Amino acid sequence: MAQVKKGDTIKVHYKGTLTDGSLFDSSEGKEPLEFTVGEQMVIYGFDNGVLDMKVGDKKTLNIPCLEAYGEMNTELMIEIPKSELPEELGEVTEGMQLNMVNQDGYELPVEVIEIKEDAIVLDGNHPLAGQDLILKWNWLK
Repeated sequence: MAQVKKGDTIKVHYKGTLTDGSLFDSSEGKEPLEFTVGEQMVIYGFDNGVLDMKVGDKKTLNIPCLEAYGEMNTELMIEIPKSELPEELGEVTEGMQLNMVNQDGYELPVEVIEIKEDAIVLDGNHPLAGQDLILKWNWLK
């Protein structure tokens, strides 16, 4: 079979780790990931990294954060007064995942990263923002 090029739909099994070796995602025990190359269905470093592979090829790729989920953006960290939180939210704890709705009506996932006396601090960055990634995969078809 020919080498992978933009527009090809491929299936891959992969294992994703951080540079410290901790696992952040894997297709092990699941169906392979299927995507069309070049259509921004996966992070840029993954999309670009499969180009020119062939069936059965195995590859390890170091993906810098700028080709993954970007750098940490401090503008996505906001402090909300506790008095503005909806009562139905109940007790808020660090690490809690919430959804906010922006002015355009889109839901944005955020994480509670700090609880202060009168406010909470929310982080809207992707959990892997600022992280360099290591992806190992083989292309199936």
